Amino acid sequence: MAYSAVLPLVREDWGLSARDAGAIQGAFFLGYLASLFIVGFMADHFGAKRAFLVTGVAGFLSPIAFVVFVDGFWSALWLHALTGLTQGGYYTPVLAMVNEHVARERRGRAMGLMLAASSAGYALALGAAAAVLSFAGWRVALAAIAALPAAAWLIALATMRATPNVVHPRPAGHTVLAAIPAVLRNRKGMLSVWSYTFHSWELLGLWAWLPAFLTAALIAKGSGAGEAATAGLSLSALTYVANIGGSLAGGTMADRWGRTQAILLWSCASLVLSFSIGWMIALPTALLVALACLYNFCAIADSSVHSTVIAESVPPHILGAAYAVRSVLGFGTGVVSPVVFGWALDLAGEPYGWGVAWTTLGIGAMLGPLMTWKLHRATR
Repeated sequence: MAYSAVLPLVREDWGLSARDAGAIQGAFFLGYLASLFIVGFMADHFGAKRAFLVTGVAGFLSPIAFVVFVDGFWSALWLHALTGLTQGGYYTPVLAMVNEHVARERRGRAMGLMLAASSAGYALALGAAAAVLSFAGWRVALAAIAALPAAAWLIALATMRATPNVVHPRPAGHTVLAAIPAVLRNRKGMLSVWSYTFHSWELLGLWAWLPAFLTAALIAKGSGAGEAATAGLSLSALTYVANIGGSLAGGTMADRWGRTQAILLWSCASLVLSFSIGWMIALPTALLVALACLYNFCAIADSSVHSTVIAESVPPHILGAAYAVRSVLGFGTGVVSPVVFGWALDLAGEPYGWGVAWTTLGIGAMLGPLMTWKLHRATR
């Protein structure tokens, strides 16, 4: 979120095109998907808790390096990729620990709580950036955000002292690398992976570009660039607070009414907003922000359910590998999606650019509900 928070200002300072800005965000997701792939196998082999704590050290050092050394497009591209490369330990092992230590009837809500906490972190990052930008530059704002992952690691170290590190035994002759073919042969698991992949195209593109979109809407209504950037961050932080409610609602609904039913409801609702919000940039600010909150609510609501479904679709000894395969495909779309969005924005130009750009997210996400419907039938 840190880069998205200061994107309007660094674009001006560095003379970045929308495509260049999207490429930097895409570099983060490229590093992140590689990290998730590696950490998935680490969690299977060494245990999820151990993988989380060890990789978390690099996870809080890399944002500090970004703040200290970034000075333009190329340094931002490589340093943001490095930051992504170190972040996987905060995600995959945590999902595995929730699956290991929470009973099935409460697991959807527990996954929702975990992602709600992530959304609270996103909102905190944007809110902190907005507060710092009101009296200092973008580098100071990034520095304030970069201090937070170190605090997160220390909190985790203290709170997980009594949490056992679980290593699930593998069948005789079953190597770590053999887990990938096992995942690919698991029909329900792969349907879940494909559904998540198309979901990620939409969600990661949304997160990459929403602050810039709200900032552009404020500038179009007459605000100055600096004022609009600060206000856009505050409003974007508000939309991420809506993510908290979405994560809890989606997880709770999955426990009560079924996993695939919840995914179908929320994925279709977010599709409607992907195809429409970009054409509504001229709406009154309050109404546009309300739509952005609803968009974030719907787009995140099925995320925790996807994580729960795949955990319940594959044997526990290959769960890390399943998350790894899902990460390559799902977060791989996160590399492409922001770049395609920026390309469409540059190509279409005014007055249709934002409408066309948001539509690319909807087009990429359309196959998600189809995969979920097939999963629903396979599960029944």
